[in-house]
Amino acid sequence: MPRQRRDAGPPKAGPGEKDVLLGFLEYLRASVIAKVDGVPEPEVRTPGVKSGTNLLGLVKHLTQVERHWLLGEPVTDWEATFRPDADESVDDVVGAYRRTTARANETIRACPDLAGPGPRPGGRPGAAPSLRWTLTHMIEETGRHAGHADILRELIDGATGR
Repeated sequence: MPRQRRDAGPPKAGPGEKDVLLGFLEYLRASVIAKVDGVPEPEVRTPGVKSGTNLLGLVKHLTQVERHWLLGEPVTDWEATFRPDADESVDDVVGAYRRTTARANETIRACPDLAGPGPRPGGRPGAAPSLRWTLTHMIEETGRHAGHADILRELIDGATGR
């Protein structure tokens, strides 16, 4: 019997470098959202490790990371980005992430040159890093937190894979 794949995985090729980088980022974003899918309250926000990291907090944090690096919005308290408010539902947090990533994708697609500056992170003065650097950083950041989400989900209900 042939082995079935759980998902198609990240893109193998694209018409250009930006398409490949964005494809990998989109794959990781979807992986993070998939880890939250179906996890009931309060488990979705219950810390799974001593640091207090929880699934919903990871999604909220990644929303702020996208806003900072790709939309140029400032973040004054990075620690707070990991803590969803008691009145924020899963749908609220995931919806904010989806809306933010859609806006970020528009910004990415509008940049004509990966070597050119990306959005100025957090409105800070000085030169912005290249869009290539910013996309690579976003892939690293999202991938790292997707791995955290994998572990937290397995601790909650044993679910593994995407």
